[in-house]
Amino acid sequence: MKTYFSILAVAFFAAACSDNTSSSNANYDYTLLAGKNSISDRSLKSFSHANSNISKEELSNFRLGKSFFRIPWVQAPASTTARDGLGPLFNSNTCMSCHPNNGSGVAVNKKGEMNRSLLFRLALKNKTDIKNGLVPDPHYGAQLNINGNRHVPYEGKTRVEYTNLHMVYSDGTIKTLSKPSYSINDLQYGPFDKELIFSPRIGSILIGLGELEAISTEAILAHEDIEDENEDGISGKANWVYSPESNKSVLGRFTWKASAASVKYQVARAMINDMGLTNPYFPNENCSPFEQECLQSPKGKHEFDVPEKRLNAVTYYTSNLAVPKQEKASNVIEGAKLFTQLSCVSCHVNSFTTKDGNVIHPFTDLLLHDMGQDLADEVTEFLAQGNEWRTAPLWGLGLRNTVSGAANYLHDGRAKSIEEAILWHGGEARKSKKSFMNLAQKDRKSLLDFLNSL
Repeated sequence: MKTYFSILAVAFFAAACSDNTSSSNANYDYTLLAGKNSISDRSLKSFSHANSNISKEELSNFRLGKSFFRIPWVQAPASTTARDGLGPLFNSNTCMSCHPNNGSGVAVNKKGEMNRSLLFRLALKNKTDIKNGLVPDPHYGAQLNINGNRHVPYEGKTRVEYTNLHMVYSDGTIKTLSKPSYSINDLQYGPFDKELIFSPRIGSILIGLGELEAISTEAILAHEDIEDENEDGISGKANWVYSPESNKSVLGRFTWKASAASVKYQVARAMINDMGLTNPYFPNENCSPFEQECLQSPKGKHEFDVPEKRLNAVTYYTSNLAVPKQEKASNVIEGAKLFTQLSCVSCHVNSFTTKDGNVIHPFTDLLLHDMGQDLADEVTEFLAQGNEWRTAPLWGLGLRNTVSGAANYLHDGRAKSIEEAILWHGGEARKSKKSFMNLAQKDRKSLLDFLNSL
């Protein structure tokens, strides 16, 4: 009887242990990254699917938005009046240039040349504007345009050079980072203001934007801890930005510094800054008083290059791009546990419930954090300081190379791998980075495999 009892006891405790492990692992199951709007595709086109819950009528609007997102715009006046109005000053003639296959932009091409999807924001140092967030350069505005229509000189050209930085892990492994140094030259409309600073930025991944917009303001602010009252070294801060829709200050959620409150506003801003397309939010051509060729350039026949209906369609398209499910691998759970143990989830918050009850796992708090001087651009946008950046969502992280044809991470694409991106972290993330560098190589691989599964 004693032997029999011992066997039963061992069996019971083994089962209990198994159940606890199973339950514990379930807490790290992020398969449905966007809940009901997750899709089973991790191919080149994995960022190009519509959310599964939209109706046939809505699908028609999605396709209309897709067509205007993908088409190349042309100079006005043109016979193709539905897509004329490009410029007079611009960076690219299609949204796809900055968001290939709806993925992130590519900073440098395979020849080592700067890609036009790497944009340069322009601002006067330590100055803010209540409606625009930053104060633009008097001659060149808030963004440098590297192209111009016929008879309209471009604004300037950009260059980048790299120096090597060597990072040493606790086990002696050495990882080399490339530190970029940017310059703007060949200016066509006079010198920059003496207080000018600039910030290079690549286009972001577009999946899941509607889900991020559907998170309540209260849920986001619950993670704000400006004074670090819990003393964990993390002090997330909301960026309160001007909203032209409500004519008041609201929570910023989008762009690298959370300077846009809605998908629609960010779409409209990208249209005017990147392609020179006027729209209901930005009715005037993007020309400064010093750019006379731009001001005198021919206009299209319509009031706006992108009228309300088309702006709404592109907004609907970019708001309803489904998120691929997490890829399953043998050590993903272990990596997810390490991601939590290293306090990465303090900023990359794993889960939210949207206002319609959808449980999502974007791995962001949508708040601003000090990321250290190595990543600082010194540009102030509303409440975002020069060393502060919005926590980037991590869903789709492991598909960047597949979708965009290149792996570019961080605001300017300087990191060529997820590992490099981690090693660039500083400021509030410095402690987590140090913990990562102290991991055994096997554990580092588990954590990176987890991130690649997203």
